[in-house]
Amino acid sequence: MPSDSAPINLTNHFLIAMPGLEDEAFARSVVYLCEHSERGALGLIINKPSDISLKALFDKVDLSLRRTDLSEAPVLHGGPVQTERGFVLHDAMLAGTPEADQSAYASTMSIPGGLEMTTSRDVLEALSTGAGPRRVIVTLGYSSWGGGQLESELAENSWLTVDADSRLIFETPIHERYDQALALLGLQSWMLSPEAGHA
Repeated sequence: MPSDSAPINLTNHFLIAMPGLEDEAFARSVVYLCEHSERGALGLIINKPSDISLKALFDKVDLSLRRTDLSEAPVLHGGPVQTERGFVLHDAMLAGTPEADQSAYASTMSIPGGLEMTTSRDVLEALSTGAGPRRVIVTLGYSSWGGGQLESELAENSWLTVDADSRLIFETPIHERYDQALALLGLQSWMLSPEAGHA
């Protein structure tokens, strides 16, 4: 890569799987990228529900869930890495002091664009009391790419990219998220050829 070309940064973007991407974990997936730098990328798949509800997950970790709006929501498959670990994507929750510029939770990545991704139990404890972030999705596992790997997959036309829209993450029904993400680009799935490189 020439030194005068700036590296792309797809933090706070969606990756939309092209039809030719047949990897079982990623086929027809929409990935929200939490972080992207020259070291690599980390994201969460937002449209692959598991058969576990949030209430069942909370029961497993010995917490009650006093948020009726969330109890029947499915836990999502966030990706093939650390599938036994929970990741919570949510609206930003600043600690309750005037000078607070860090999250209210212990292990949180603040994502430019207003969302946060938390891996510590304290966010689940807040939700269990009926508090916590208003909009939230919980995944088991995450998706990651090493330095340059995602750029190679983009060059192979494995993914489309578009600026993320938090309403698609939190308010769009899960089964509509793939088509709605394509719609952000003015596309429909029938327009895409399954042959890589011929969209």
